[in-house]
Amino acid sequence: MQKNYLESIQINGKPFEGLFRMKKKTEKLLFELLKNSKRSDREIAKVLGVSQPTVTRMRQRLVKEGVIREFTVIPDLVKMGYEIMAISSVKTRNPSTVESSKEAAKWMMKFPNIMFASSAEGMGKNGVIISLHRNYTEYSRFAREQLLHWAKDYDTMLISLKGIIAKPLSLRYLAE
Repeated sequence: MQKNYLESIQINGKPFEGLFRMKKKTEKLLFELLKNSKRSDREIAKVLGVSQPTVTRMRQRLVKEGVIREFTVIPDLVKMGYEIMAISSVKTRNPSTVESSKEAAKWMMKFPNIMFASSAEGMGKNGVIISLHRNYTEYSRFAREQLLHWAKDYDTMLISLKGIIAKPLSLRYLAE
């Protein structure tokens, strides 16, 4: 049987077990939800070979323990009007402190087009921001007015969402 991506990860020669060790059925439920979280508990129960109430309890536990943070969709970004995804590596103006991190998080939440932001390491930078833009003019304004607010230096890779996409954005691949 082929291992899925999460099962194949090893750290110091030992299988990665995540933050807590999941029972096999719970892990299989998580993978089924990654593939298609829209399916009913009854449908998933048939696949897992357990009862529907068992699936419901396992799903609730995954949510309660924070393994599942949200149930959402991944829309066609072009149909939503976005043409550009920007991946920006940034060197922040100030050293990272708990207070500056909180301030940055609060600031980032004001911008719905920022879909991910985190501290990071590499290429002389200490942060990364992934954002969506309707066109180059919108991205340029974002870079000039927003990125430069926090960053003394940044590099950005622009991705045309209308271009060739070799592998569409999805989390279902983790379950394969």
